[in-house]
Amino acid sequence: MQNGELQAFERIPVEIYPDATKAVATVAAEIATAIRERQAAGRDFVLGLATGSTPVPLYKELIRLHREDGLSFSNVITFNLDEYFPIGHEHPESYHRFMKEQLFDYIDIPEERIHVPSGEVGRDDVFAACQAYEEAIAAAGGIDMQILGIGRTGHIGFNEPGSGMRSRTRLVTLDRLTKLDAARDFLGEHNVPRYAVTMGVGTIMDARSLVLLAWGRSKAEVIKQAVEGEPRDSLPASFLQAHPSARFVLDEASASELTRNRQPWRVGFPDWTPELSRKAIAELSLSLDKPLLKLVDKDYQENGLSELVTEQGPAYGLNIRIFNELQHTITGWPGGKPDADDTYRPERAQPARKRVLVLSPEPQDDVLAMAGTLSRLAAHGHDITVAYQTSGSLGVPDEEARWAAELIVEASRGEEAVLAKRVLLELDEKGAFDQDTKQLREFKAYIRRNEARAALQRCGVDLSCIRFLDLPFYENGRYRQFQVGEADVSELEKLLRRSMPHQVYATGSDADPSSVSAKGFEVFRCALERLRGEAWVEDCYVWLYRSDGREWAAHQTEMSVPCSPDELKIKAQAIYQHRSQRSQVPVLDEEQTEAWEQAIARNRQTATTYDRFGLAEYEAIECFVRWRP
Repeated sequence: MQNGELQAFERIPVEIYPDATKAVATVAAEIATAIRERQAAGRDFVLGLATGSTPVPLYKELIRLHREDGLSFSNVITFNLDEYFPIGHEHPESYHRFMKEQLFDYIDIPEERIHVPSGEVGRDDVFAACQAYEEAIAAAGGIDMQILGIGRTGHIGFNEPGSGMRSRTRLVTLDRLTKLDAARDFLGEHNVPRYAVTMGVGTIMDARSLVLLAWGRSKAEVIKQAVEGEPRDSLPASFLQAHPSARFVLDEASASELTRNRQPWRVGFPDWTPELSRKAIAELSLSLDKPLLKLVDKDYQENGLSELVTEQGPAYGLNIRIFNELQHTITGWPGGKPDADDTYRPERAQPARKRVLVLSPEPQDDVLAMAGTLSRLAAHGHDITVAYQTSGSLGVPDEEARWAAELIVEASRGEEAVLAKRVLLELDEKGAFDQDTKQLREFKAYIRRNEARAALQRCGVDLSCIRFLDLPFYENGRYRQFQVGEADVSELEKLLRRSMPHQVYATGSDADPSSVSAKGFEVFRCALERLRGEAWVEDCYVWLYRSDGREWAAHQTEMSVPCSPDELKIKAQAIYQHRSQRSQVPVLDEEQTEAWEQAIARNRQTATTYDRFGLAEYEAIECFVRWRP
């Protein structure tokens, strides 16, 4: 049950679990219980389903319950939320095919009990098909439980911002941000269908119970708005607040911006740990726009922090402590400063020349987050290895492959031209939605390898230090369907054992569990766990970076690396080398549509934040958090 303080902020019940696996185990068990109760009563259970990466862990758990616990779906009727339009049922990105591959092919549900909106009907027949879908739901007795995800625009189903509370199943035009999010699945934004058929908000609200699932840090801000903000047309998920039996089921990362997590002192009486004190005082400084050392007791007392200042005050002592803690995170020596007192430095002084391993899930992730830090590490003479865990070939649009192949044909007459001509022929014969052949994926991987080399050259990294791992989970899979296996972990284990790094830079710890970065981090975590007990592992610092456009908050950051104006230019140039990715960047700010613009703006904003604390003024700052498994 939510307490009174929590209810003052959260307008809908919220359940938070350590990770998606634990969350879906609870939801799947609830579904299984309902199915069995209906079976015992000789009745059907009507289940509404969602697509996208979010519900995939739930479907895996339902399949497990079917195989291991004998859960039968023979009395289940399903209705899916939506489908792209126009699109064939066998298209690799159609939701008909998605549901077969993710769930229906592995359980005993009768085919006639499965309902997914059609993307194949004629344009003139869409209205009638939508009416028929509504009638089929009514004929089944209505939906007992509807599973939902949430898009970055706050959409549920394909109900984009502006969808009304009473809207029904209909044809909609997709928001550009939604299309950008789907661009990689469709091998380019231009291949994403312009329209979709979706249950309306009103149709969704008719379900007897609603469960919205969300995972990963990228969903945290929209979750906060949907849970704590006023219901509004511009954020359709906020309408769920009006449902008598709706709840949000979240992992810790997606719930991180909720007031109970971001400002727990506003919903109760927390244990004032050093970490929480640092968070509260940093936020107080920013919210009042006062440097840390200018905060006074009254500022604490008037902003919900009277208990903190009473327990640990006076204010000036608290201010000095947090000021020093933040100042000690700042270092121009990310590999440690030789022959210096490292008592208050984030990295050790010894050994002076460290073995550094940078893990990048896909090419570009490294320079997006830490090109300035890479430049510093290279300039300070550390032994750097940059390992690209996957080729990134799935992120290369066909147009970029064609451009590269035509350039090779124009410039060469040798074997390279023969390969390029074969690629051009394949592109000519390839249908708009056909999957890449092995040859075409290899060619696209060459493009990304060369982009990665050019980017690291800008950072001063020796090209002999680059490793392309091409982990099997990526090479044998596709987006939303990656499966980490023994071969992946073994490959990274070998690299770790060979390099025995003093430092590892990694990302993906709080990403959507189905994303490439999350899978890459899973591989690293498993490989490192196998090596635990070896002497070098105990002496290895793991630094986490973020490459998803969202920086670590100041109170979280444990190493802050300033970038000079010249280093920032190098970073922009390094990111710019990834030509094939320029049209693949999710828009986080309409004024910053290029990856290099977003990264530079983020690092400058971090520096501005430190300046507002009253710390030294820098051009830009890159941030890291130490991972302690």
